[in-house]
Amino acid sequence: MWPEIEKAKSENRHELVLTGKEISSRIDKDGLDISIYTLTGLNYLSLSETNLSEVGDNICNLMNLQTLVLHSNEIKNINENISKLNKLKMLDLSRNNIQSIPDSFANLPLVTLNLNVNKLESFPEFTKNTKLTVLDLSNNKLNRFPPICSEELINLLELKLHGNKIEEIPNKISTLPSLKLLDISDNKLKTLPGELADCQKLKELNLKANPISDRRLLKLIDQCRTKQVLDYVKQHCVKTIVNEDGGNKGKNRKKTKSKETDEEDNDSTNYKYSINVKNYNEDFKVVIMNAVKTVREHFLGCIVNNVSFTDDTFKRFIQLQNKLHDTVCDKRIAATIATHDFNKLPLGNLIYTTALPSDLMIKPLNRSNVMSGSDLFAKLQTEANNLRKEKKRSTYSGIHKYLYLIEGKSQYPCVLNSKNEVVSFPPITNSDISKIETTTTHIFIEVTSSVSQLVCKNVLNNLVKDMVLLFEKDLNVQQVRAVDQSEQLKNLYPSKNDLIFDKGVPIKICRE
Repeated sequence: MWPEIEKAKSENRHELVLTGKEISSRIDKDGLDISIYTLTGLNYLSLSETNLSEVGDNICNLMNLQTLVLHSNEIKNINENISKLNKLKMLDLSRNNIQSIPDSFANLPLVTLNLNVNKLESFPEFTKNTKLTVLDLSNNKLNRFPPICSEELINLLELKLHGNKIEEIPNKISTLPSLKLLDISDNKLKTLPGELADCQKLKELNLKANPISDRRLLKLIDQCRTKQVLDYVKQHCVKTIVNEDGGNKGKNRKKTKSKETDEEDNDSTNYKYSINVKNYNEDFKVVIMNAVKTVREHFLGCIVNNVSFTDDTFKRFIQLQNKLHDTVCDKRIAATIATHDFNKLPLGNLIYTTALPSDLMIKPLNRSNVMSGSDLFAKLQTEANNLRKEKKRSTYSGIHKYLYLIEGKSQYPCVLNSKNEVVSFPPITNSDISKIETTTTHIFIEVTSSVSQLVCKNVLNNLVKDMVLLFEKDLNVQQVRAVDQSEQLKNLYPSKNDLIFDKGVPIKICRE
């Protein structure tokens, strides 16, 4: 029995991470240790960056799995028994050689499905998975839009189809009621359906690198202006879906939208608090390095100014972060929040990058000494085991329960200040040098994710909203820009498409 599997079994662990060249060598010699399928208590299994070519039939024994990470392997055929894992929420099969997906996968209760960088030529009908939120089919060989356009997919927020051979977007695209991001860049689209403009919640639309025949539309697409593109589509692209009364859906929806806008205006007198959004500071930005793309790609940040803590509100603010980590962050699997005293950051930009575990040097939160990432991991693991034995528990607690998220990783994500000091090591800890205290008045908030940018937005929107309700006063939020290594804008938060709350939330957004 492999030592990692034996340890997981003896300690009744709920997470297991196997990755890298050492695992590949063992698979080459004797194949995958089949005793892995006896770990029925696992809810998180990551087997990645190896030469694994297949998953055994007994995978269905792991009935408690909620997250299965199998990226960067050599899998060609997916074992259909995975579809029997009826608790599975997150499935990552990216960077393999997969050519097809079993139809039975449509019955899984997935929230996130990642099949980026494979060899898919088709995709099964996925119209009944009501929990699906993120679907990534980028960089495959699809020549048709996946059959997912259904009103039943009420939670689908993000659809990534970049780098395929898709020739048209179906007119039923508007039946996806919650779609906020659609990336269908680098395909073979020549025209767009008028119904695309009826996707009322669509905020991010990437159509670049398509052979669009309308030159004016192509220019708007290249300028990355989603609203202008949708306005143009609404006015100039043909609709083919007609209502029973002979009118098109767009006009009816337009009237409905105007009515809703009027109702929102009339409801403004009920606002109790406001969030005042200030434009970004030209002298401060976050530079996102290319290295994070394969580690923890997504980053979003903002600054909350003029905060005033009491001992009680400070304690409740920490509790709020912990609550969000357990809920919308899905126990840090989906995203991680980090908060910093902005006044403790030296002047200059932040850099989001990666480092070797032995090279990452950090003074961890509430600790006195600087240590490497590898030393911190080992120390936390020892502490976790000692605490578990002392308390006679079968599971870890506190920060220790997140160690499996970086176990076996060859690169660790980190945020550096302008002095090249590590101020954040997601998803594990912040640095003590920028920690917030009751005396903190300006907070820099970062959210990172390996899942999607939309997840970051959802987390940050929730945190900012809950901060208003926690402090029971208006909040002053300043935008933060994130750029790539070429200084090209990657994101800006909060943009005009952020901080849009449901009716009944007593918060008004005031933008400069």
